[in-house]
This record gives sequence, C-alpha cells and structure tokens, in this order.
Amino acid sequence: MTRTSAPVDAPVTGAWEGLVTTALLGTDRRTPPGTGPGPEAPVALLDTAATETVRRRAGLRPARAAERPQAAPEDPRPPLPPAAARRLALLLADRPGPSGGGRRGSAPDLMELLPQWLAAANTRGFAPPPHALPALLDAARGRTDLRPAVLEFAGPRALWLARLNQDWRFALRSAPGGGASLPHVDDDDRIQQLWQEGLFAERVALLSALRSREPAAARELIAATWTKERAEDRLMFLDSLRAGLGPDDEPFLEQALADRSRNVRATAAELLSALPGSALAARMAVRAEACVAIDHTQTPQAAPAAQTAQAAPTAPTIAVEAPHECDPGMERDGVVAKAPAGRGERSWWFGQLVEAAPLGTWSRRLGGRTPREIVALPVADDWQGELHAAWCRAAVRQRDAEWSRALLGEPSAPEAGGPGAVSLAERAKLLGTLGAAERAEWVAGFIATHGLSEAFQLLGVCAVPWSGPLGRAVVDALNIARDAGSYPWSFSGVMGLAERCLDPSEAGRLDALLAVPDEPENASPGAGGYWAEAFQRLVTTLRLRAAMAEELSAS
Repeated sequence: MTRTSAPVDAPVTGAWEGLVTTALLGTDRRTPPGTGPGPEAPVALLDTAATETVRRRAGLRPARAAERPQAAPEDPRPPLPPAAARRLALLLADRPGPSGGGRRGSAPDLMELLPQWLAAANTRGFAPPPHALPALLDAARGRTDLRPAVLEFAGPRALWLARLNQDWRFALRSAPGGGASLPHVDDDDRIQQLWQEGLFAERVALLSALRSREPAAARELIAATWTKERAEDRLMFLDSLRAGLGPDDEPFLEQALADRSRNVRATAAELLSALPGSALAARMAVRAEACVAIDHTQTPQAAPAAQTAQAAPTAPTIAVEAPHECDPGMERDGVVAKAPAGRGERSWWFGQLVEAAPLGTWSRRLGGRTPREIVALPVADDWQGELHAAWCRAAVRQRDAEWSRALLGEPSAPEAGGPGAVSLAERAKLLGTLGAAERAEWVAGFIATHGLSEAFQLLGVCAVPWSGPLGRAVVDALNIARDAGSYPWSFSGVMGLAERCLDPSEAGRLDALLAVPDEPENASPGAGGYWAEAFQRLVTTLRLRAAMAEELSAS
C-alpha cells in the first residue's frame, strides 16, 4: 500500500492563505506573524511556509494506490538510424516564426518537411524513438493533416499513451482500431461482436479494414443492421463502399435508392452511376439520350454573315432539349428536383442526367464519333457550357481518361483547356484521372505557355517528386517572374510547393539563381534581393531533403 493525496477535512486554512497574501504583497508591506519588518522578514516567511507545508501534507489519510497501468506494447519495427532520429528531433522542435509581411527569409521551414519525412520513414518501416512520441502526438494534435502519418509512424505505443492523456485522445478516434484491436478477417464472432457493440469510430475502422480484404463481407455487415442504423450512420457506412466498388454492390445500392434519407439516396445513386453497367446507369442513359441529338440543319454560329447569306453548307451541331419535368422515377434515381438559387430547373435536371449517364453512351448516340470529336462539335442555343461541364463531372466520376483528355484539350491552347474545363478546380479533377507521367507533362505544357499565375492548383495534383520536365518548367517560370522585376510574394505558394515537391537533384541547377540580379528600371525596389533570398531557401531546402533521404536510407 502506498500513500496518495486523499484530502480530509482541511484544517484552518487561514494561515496558509495569509502566507500567500504576504508573499504576493511583499514583506516590505506586510510581515509574517510574529516577525517585525526588516531584512529577516523574507527568511521568516520562507521558514513559516516550510513549516506550514509539512503540516498540510501530514493532514492526509492513507489511501489505496491506483491500479498500475499495463506495460506499453512492444514495437517490433527496427529503430531509426541515429542520424534520422536526430533529424526528427530537429523537425519536431521547429516552430514557425512570426510573419514578416510576406517575407519568409532564407531558412527552410522544417515543419513543412515533417510530412515528407514521416512518409519516407513509414515507407521504410521504422519505429520512432520512445522519447519522441509525446512531441509527435503534440504535433499531430495541432495539425490534423499530420495525424494519419504520425499515428502510423508512432505505432501501438501512441494508442497506449493516448489512453493516459486526454490531450491525445484524438488518436483513439483517428487510428483504425484505436478503441479496440481489429479482429482477424476469419474471426466471425469477434467481427460480429465489434460491429454490434463497438463505438461508431471502431465500426467504421472495421468496415474499412474488411472492405480492403473482403468487400462482400463488409457489404453484408452493413446490410445486416441497415434498417436499425441512424441516417447519418447509414450515409457513412454507404460511403465506405467507394473502396473496391464493383458490380456485386449493385443489388444493395439499388435497395438504398428507396431509403428514407435523401442524402443516402443521393449517395447510392452516385455510386451506381459510377458503375457504367448498372441498371441505374442504363436508365440515366435513356433519359440523357432523349435530351441530346445531332442536328444537321444548324448553321455554325461562328460562320461569317456573308457566308451565311450564301447558304453555306451546314455542319453537324449538337442540339439540346432539356427535360420539362422531374418525374418520380428521376428523383428515385438520384436527381435532385429543387434547383439551387440562380439555376434554372431544366438546366439543373439536364446536368444531373448527363453526369450520371455512362460516357460510352455518347459515341453511339452522336454518330460513332470519338470523345475528342464530340467535344469539338458546336452546341446550339448556349447549352455548350452546361453540357461540357456535366461531361467533366462524368469523366471524373467514371475515371475515364479518354474523355478527360478531350475535355482538357491541349495545354498550349489559348484558353488553357477544353470548353468543359470551366475552372481550375475542374481541370485539376480531370487531371487526376490521368497517369502520373501524363499529368505532369500536361501541367508542364500549361506552365510553359501560361506561366504560374494559375498553376498552383494544377501542381497540387502532380506526383512527388515532380518529373524533370515539370520541375524545369516551374523553375524557368520562376526565373521569368524574377526577371520581370516583381516581388516574389505573389509566387510564395508555388515556391512553397517547389520546396516540397521539386526533385532534390535539381538543386545544382539553381545555384546560378542565388546571386542578386541587376534590377530593371521599372522593377520593384529591392525585389532582386528578395528573389535571391527565396531561391536560397529553395536550394537549402532541396539539399536538406536530400540529406533526410540519405539518413533514412542508412543501415
């Protein structure tokens, strides 16, 4: 038995409070009891406080010791190489300094390198030094984007610590199986018990783990309790079917189309439309085909007036006749009847039909043309934007690279994209359907033609490290911006991406940019110095990333 602090009825506390008041006021203004003013008063105050402290501690009753926590689990992974462990401590100790009006200085931002370091350490399967776990959990507590990588790297001991410290409880919610260890895929009894009795986060983690290994088992687990679940839980469980979505999921999703929750119905319809062979996709194709056709009687809108007057030969044109109503069958299949503010109902319904129809529909419907030929056709009556925007959404949903290429167009085109790519966000989503090399090539061509003013969002979808052509295109564009004499702060987002994404082997090519350039007459005052500082930070960061990779590769 040990003694712990179990307080009893406190004795008179006035003496202690009086000592605290004296200490706060100072012995020049108030002296301890039984002591007069003078140099001995502070010593007397400390002696009295020591005596009172012993008296207070003695006034405690013995109590039974709390149960000792279980030992932390073992981590079987190999430890970090010593140099990498020291680097981790430096990364965790770094704190961003105050902003200097956009000026970041030449020192690398170490906290921005931590995600990349964690990804590399996780790839190599290292375990963290035990003494680094609190700092890792503190970093993940402050930055939610770090949590998945931190919890993977921290391993089982992170969950052990999280159960002992309320500040780290997020780890129990974020980590798969944080509240309970996940059962083996063959352990049906434990799977059923966790599904029936577990917390919501544990059930979601169980679904995710099962879906990656046994998709049918995960779907059957959802179906078993579907009618008893809350609407928000049904929505989350249904969303887990995105991973490994296939034709076998169609019967369950068709049943979910009749769910009492509108959000559940909409999600089920979205998932079914991502299966081009589903019955819902076929129904949507029939509806969409009824709205779109080739019209050979239209005169191209761009034809000169003189040519039109001479009865110029007509060209194939896409004609659109949007639906006049949203019937119950359309609503059941996920079409939202009420249009958002500022949108016409007919165009709203039309866009949803085209978005959900299989893209293979259009080659058959529009004369056997390829996606690129279809996108090039003029569209009558100002329906082109609506039609192409719906095709963009369909290409992203159905992961159709051929249609994405057609809608993106050539990166060197004046509009920097096809007519369907009406925004940078849509272009970025279309690029996401292409392979990494093709994606980087397109963005490099875009930057070479249009510069960096609109490139930030597109660069964000490119694989890291950037390919050689893409990296060179970014550096060349930064160099051109520097020569233009403007301040580098307008390009701070791209520069930050370059620090994290440029291949470290490119550092040697940047040495020529470290000198302060001669400023043109119309340049912003001091801009050359700021650019040299920014390039110095970029080069230093690239070399630091190279050192990090070498440290993690050490045996």
